[in-house]
Amino acid sequence: MSVHTKTAPTKTGRAKKRVKVVVKEKSLPWREAFKQRLRKHSEGGVMLKGCRSKADITQKDLAEALSISQHHISEMENGKRPIGKEMAKRLAKFFETDYRVFL
Repeated sequence: MSVHTKTAPTKTGRAKKRVKVVVKEKSLPWREAFKQRLRKHSEGGVMLKGCRSKADITQKDLAEALSISQHHISEMENGKRPIGKEMAKRLAKFFETDYRVFL
């Protein structure tokens, strides 16, 4: 929850007083927040891109680490190539996470 203050005029319009405004922040499930991206790309691809961004590595660096082409990584992120179980396990080992997040 965040609190903002606004300046509001008084009845006479001359002096101003501070008014506290409380704004409640809503929390969305990640699938709801990324709804448009999930329509265009696969869920596994969105997770792959998120993990890669969080680890702050490029597609090229990840491709070299996994001994595959950078184009292959790009296609998986964009939903043009499925992420198979074996590749999901390799990605999971690299990112130290469960392989099922990429399937």
